[in-house]
Amino acid sequence: MSALTAVGNSLTEAFFMLWEVLWALVLGFGLSGAVQAFVSRGEMRRALGDHRPRTVAKAGFLGAISSSCSYAASALAKSLFARGADFTSSMVFMFASTNLVVELGIVLWLLIGWQFALAEFVGGAIMIVLLAIVLPWLIPRRSLDDARERLSAAGPASDAEELQHRPWRERIRSRGGWADAASYAISDLTMLRKELLAGFVIAGLATVLVPTWFWNSLFITGHGFWSGLENVLIGPFLALISFVCSIGNVPLAAALWQGGISFGGVVSFVFADLITLPLLLIYRKYYGTPITLRLLAAFWAVMSVAGLATEYLFRAADISPPAHRPTIAVDRIGWNYTTILNILALAAFGVMYWLYRNRSRLGGSTGYAKDPVCGMQVETATSPATLTHDGHTYYFCSDRCREHFAADQVPRAVT
Repeated sequence: MSALTAVGNSLTEAFFMLWEVLWALVLGFGLSGAVQAFVSRGEMRRALGDHRPRTVAKAGFLGAISSSCSYAASALAKSLFARGADFTSSMVFMFASTNLVVELGIVLWLLIGWQFALAEFVGGAIMIVLLAIVLPWLIPRRSLDDARERLSAAGPASDAEELQHRPWRERIRSRGGWADAASYAISDLTMLRKELLAGFVIAGLATVLVPTWFWNSLFITGHGFWSGLENVLIGPFLALISFVCSIGNVPLAAALWQGGISFGGVVSFVFADLITLPLLLIYRKYYGTPITLRLLAAFWAVMSVAGLATEYLFRAADISPPAHRPTIAVDRIGWNYTTILNILALAAFGVMYWLYRNRSRLGGSTGYAKDPVCGMQVETATSPATLTHDGHTYYFCSDRCREHFAADQVPRAVT
């Protein structure tokens, strides 16, 4: 096989993987946009003042309905913590907002199997319980107080400045409210477009170009518990070095499953989107090196344990993992339910895009801005990062986007 043919086959595989899940992506982003438009983040912050079991459960639920990319989730968790939320509950919120979301479950179901979609929620619950137990014991209170003081000094914000939403029952009946929801959906898709495309392309390359013997040598098999342990430990490591986060790592997870990694290894890999190297550098900036190293150890451990525990729970419940398929996705477009759903999804996307483009005319809220780097929609009053240049204020979903903007667009003299 020539290099050109191999690359072409890889891109073809990536396209058909995208086609398989297109309708699910539109549905997931649409639901996420609706929740973000109709649920106040101020109420979420005020609900997370401690890490009692009830609060942790509430943090997990609020995170699950507030889905976002890993970078935005880390920034929001930082903002919640800086403004008074408990650190453990903030971290639980961050985990849930990337790992317990509907669109992730749907894409897992379609690309690998319903067993993995179920494992997302079972393993996610295990991971949240473990975090609630481990983090208060692992990170000293003094270190957290120092980190909160630094964050608050760097960017204080007043609750009184938060965007005032009309009651959600009123907003859900208005065209402006749905225009806001469409704007969130389009912005989130814009924000994640690079991760999604990178995930599909990398998965296509891994499926076609990486030989079977390489996967067999990487993932130990045939040694019972010890094989499972090695797989769930190496899963987060592959996520750490892959730089692919959020939903974008699902296609790569499908390629790893086809390559021979264990069921629990796939689960731990999917959960590990929060320990990619760029995110670790962000944690270091937010909380300092000592806390970041403890977070890495805690996150890696709970991801691995959750993956292994889920695998054994499924065995006990006699839930067999899906079979390894010769290809991840279909190899042609036919007249089937996937094609019909994709046509409907593209029509729905067209409606969302029209609402997004006509937001002002339809009476949408004005207290929003678009991150000029990633395209995410942020509330101006609660934006995690801002920058003023030439009399204009820019709003960002995270410090990472602010730094990229400052480096690429703003002269070095601007601080």
